[in-house]
Amino acid sequence: MRVRLMLTCLCDAFYGEVGVATARALEHAGCQVIFPEDQTCCGQPPFNSGDWDASKQVAKHCLKVFSGDEPVVVPSASCAAMLRDGYPMMGLTPPPTYELSEFLLRHVGVDRWPLEPQGITHRQKVAFHRSCHGRAIHLGDSQERLLGMVSGIELLPIAHFEQCCGFGGAFSATHGKLSEQIGLDKLQSVMESGAKVLASGDMGCLMHLGGLIKRHNLPLRTLHYAQILAEAIPG
Repeated sequence: MRVRLMLTCLCDAFYGEVGVATARALEHAGCQVIFPEDQTCCGQPPFNSGDWDASKQVAKHCLKVFSGDEPVVVPSASCAAMLRDGYPMMGLTPPPTYELSEFLLRHVGVDRWPLEPQGITHRQKVAFHRSCHGRAIHLGDSQERLLGMVSGIELLPIAHFEQCCGFGGAFSATHGKLSEQIGLDKLQSVMESGAKVLASGDMGCLMHLGGLIKRHNLPLRTLHYAQILAEAIPG
């Protein structure tokens, strides 16, 4: 199956390893990954700020780059939600777009990970943060279900697991103090769970929380769940 990989701006600028991990996971699941190199942004930052004219210009370029019917897979519920929900609000028709976990589970039919039996055992205590946009596109627990297939990964429950991390894109810039406190509350719940790794499916959330971890010298590290999936693939 051919899929087109759409990376997020944050992955492109700061977290290239997440893009590599996503491509590796898709290829392991039997997909042929196409990466259109002239892709830029989905247009969400101006959309969320109310500047729909600017957002529409970016969105039209995105639609040109990803024209056609082959599925677009993105390691971000936030960008997937923008294409699926934001574009129609601006009168635009998006291509079939899926967040990585829903594509692997619902469209490829993955029911174990890795697909070969000789996977690496990780032995990590992991807490998972669900992003707000994951709820918007009805991901449910699909990302955690994939992580639960990896041998040695112990997923620990955290209090208030549906609570926002406080990032919210422009919200973190316009309400810095409030954004920070929401993030610290989230991290307190993670540390109380006993987890050493905080995983999520959106690098916006992990960038915000990772920054707080670094500034407050907290005993946690962050990973996109695609990185854990990729590390479990033999070879």
